[in-house]
Amino acid sequence: MTNLKVHGSAPLDLEGDLASLRDDCARTARHWAAPAPVPVPPVSPSRIHGVRVPPASARLLDAMSDYGD
Repeated sequence: MTNLKVHGSAPLDLEGDLASLRDDCARTARHWAAPAPVPVPPVSPSRIHGVRVPPASARLLDAMSDYGD
């Protein structure tokens, strides 16, 4: 593991600047094309019967604050 010591307040940029990151993204974007979306029909409300949550997960969610922990 490399121990990089920084003595300035600016963040250390090991890979280049934002412009080089944009160039990298532009070159790879065409290689990662998203598949065509598959239409999903809406679910009838009569088929929705509720959600089942394991007791341990319910306790975990109950202990969390409204805005996350």
